[in-house]
Amino acid sequence: MNDMKYELLTELHSRLDADLLESYLEANGIDVELVQESIGHTIYPVTVDGLGSVQVFVPKEKTKAAKKLLDKFSAEE
Repeated sequence: MNDMKYELLTELHSRLDADLLESYLEANGIDVELVQESIGHTIYPVTVDGLGSVQVFVPKEKTKAAKKLLDKFSAEE
């Protein structure tokens, strides 16, 4: 597991919020990988029991910077 290059930054309950955060982080030079259960990504999004939740991963070496940006992003909402 130590060979993993990405680290979990946060988990959001909305694909829209995850897409907005992804755009914000990428605009600030941080690559993002979003992971979501396939059932939560259908035409009728499901948010029951965490099925619609989206995990946001960033490169390990940029986690500290991403956390600062996440705090700023969350404060602006």
